[in-house]
Amino acid sequence: QVQLVESGGGLVQAGGSLRLSCAASGRTFTNYGMGWFRQAPGKEREFVAANNWSGSNTAYADSVKGRFTISRDNAKNTVYLQMNSLKPEDTAVYYCAARGVRSSRATISDYDDWGQGTQVTVSS
Repeated sequence: QVQLVESGGGLVQAGGSLRLSCAASGRTFTNYGMGWFRQAPGKEREFVAANNWSGSNTAYADSVKGRFTISRDNAKNTVYLQMNSLKPEDTAVYYCAARGVRSSRATISDYDDWGQGTQVTVSS
């Protein structure tokens, strides 16, 4: 099991930017594909972005393509989500997740470990 702690959420105006961080501990970070998901009030948790163990392969939800970028620093055991051109509909709790396989996936059930989440609120 890997422990995940997200940070970097907050309140931002539409059009602004935020960078989320997720620090991992407990296992060898390079053995894990990582993902970001989000859940808005009254909605189901949904996929946002994912990358493989090296960061060479990435995947994005259509709703964030061109605006969000996932990256990772394996030396720091950290995965990031850079969010630009934020919209009010991006408001949600954002969760970091790890899967015990090196590849990336976009499905919630493929992930084994989850962080506690960080709130992102985008005002119009």
